[in-house]
Amino acid sequence: MSLTDILSPSDIAAALRDCQAPDSFSPKKFFQISGMSKKSSSQLKEIFRILDNDQSGFIEEDELKYFLQRFECGARVLTTSETKTFMAAADHDGDGKIGAEGIHCFNYR
Repeated sequence: MSLTDILSPSDIAAALRDCQAPDSFSPKKFFQISGMSKKSSSQLKEIFRILDNDQSGFIEEDELKYFLQRFECGARVLTTSETKTFMAAADHDGDGKIGAEGIHCFNYR
């Protein structure tokens, strides 16, 4: 399964266009534009699984840095500041990684 099986390719493209400039990425806005904020818990879990590049059950800071590239190969890498802000918002237990139990951090309803 790929992200385009869950999210509209045109919504993904619009979300990526919105954050092309360095330090312009907002998780909440990205999730709204891409349609992630409207997905069910099971769909969010599948998105999480796809984004967990090494299939460890966690999304670590190194993986989060390449978050946009998981949606499109040529997308930019998140800046250090964007990555740290994103991680802080999603890492509820402070262990430096986002676990599957934290999947609802991707919901931003």
